Amino acid sequence: MAVPGSKNELIAAISKTFDRLCEDLARVPPKRARDTSMEGHLAGKTMSPADLVAYLIGWNELVLKWLDRDDRGGKVDSPETGFKWNELGLLAEKFYADYDALDWPERLERLGAVKELLVSTISARSNDELYGKGWYGKWTKGRMIQFNTSSPYANARARIRKWLKAQC
Repeated sequence: MAVPGSKNELIAAISKTFDRLCEDLARVPPKRARDTSMEGHLAGKTMSPADLVAYLIGWNELVLKWLDRDDRGGKVDSPETGFKWNELGLLAEKFYADYDALDWPERLERLGAVKELLVSTISARSNDELYGKGWYGKWTKGRMIQFNTSSPYANARARIRKWLKAQC
C-alpha cells in the first residue's frame, strides 16, 4: 500500500489495514488468546495475541494523547513520558500490563473503539494540518499518525497470520 499523502488516503489506509487485521484476529481461538508463543516486541521475549492487541490499543491511545496535547498547546512527549525511541520494547511491555485486566473480547472491542475515535479525530482535521508542514522533525502529523496506526496494524496482521499458521 502506498504511503498516504492526504487525509482521505490516511483514513483509507487505517480502515483497510484495520479491517484486514480484524479478519485475522477473529480467527484466534479465545482460549488461545493468552498463549505466549509469539515473538515479542522486546528481543528474547514472547507475547500472546492478547498482548499484541494491547500493544495496538496502547499506541492508538498514545497517538490520541499526542494530538490532544498538541491541540491544547501542550508539550508532546515522544514517544511517551519516561520512554525514549530506543526503548519501544519496554513501552510495549508497559502496554501489555496496562490492558492485562481486559479479556480477549474486551480488548478487541477497545481496539475497535479507539480506531473509530482516531478516524473521527483525523476526519475533523484539515489536510493542511495533517500534511502541510513538519510536526515531529521532518515528519508531518499525518505521517506520524500513519507510522503508529496503519503500519503497526499491517505488522500485527503479519504476526497473527504467522502465529495462526504455526499454532492453530
